[in-house]
Amino acid sequence: MAKSRIRVILSAAISIDGKIATHTGDSGLSSRQDAIRLHKIRSQVDAILVGKNTVARDNPLLTVRYVKGKNPIRIILDSHGKISPTSKIIQTCSKIPTIIGVSKRISQKNLNALKKLPLEVIITGENYVNIKSLLKILEKKGIRSILVEGGGTVNWQFVVDGIFDEIMITISPFVIGGTNAVTFVEGKGFEKIAKSPKLKLKSVKRLENHLLLHYIKV
Repeated sequence: MAKSRIRVILSAAISIDGKIATHTGDSGLSSRQDAIRLHKIRSQVDAILVGKNTVARDNPLLTVRYVKGKNPIRIILDSHGKISPTSKIIQTCSKIPTIIGVSKRISQKNLNALKKLPLEVIITGENYVNIKSLLKILEKKGIRSILVEGGGTVNWQFVVDGIFDEIMITISPFVIGGTNAVTFVEGKGFEKIAKSPKLKLKSVKRLENHLLLHYIKV
């Protein structure tokens, strides 16, 4: 498959030991200064993408705050269409463009419920959302840039398939630990370091007690 022309940026705040949340789901790693930076990026991209676990855990709005700018289109990966009707995403989908990506395994009940809402449902993939196929569909809709703020499982899918262009990591001054704490990238992992994507460090920026690393894929 030819590489999508969509610019994909993986973004996260992580602890020194690579965690994006504690084993209880606490993910408050960003500083206010870093949050402002992140929201500025949100205002500059066409869409923002997360998985269903992030929605369930954090109940985010995925809007632009702290800075002036447009809200990006919100894209949620939810293979079985089980997003809670009380989530902020669903509660605000009439005001903010929202796309739910589901697989062919979605139940008719869940699909009918989503189709009654003022949002768009894209069906792609057999058991799970096929991200490569989804990106091609989004590209045809005119989307040219996506900020991925997903959890470890979503990030792994983008990394293992090589469908990202940049990684922006904020290293926060915390050590979390915990076997069950979520890391930036989960999944099976690469067997050999040589199979890992090749990255080039574009910039390093200190944000008070945090450190922002910006890598591009080569």
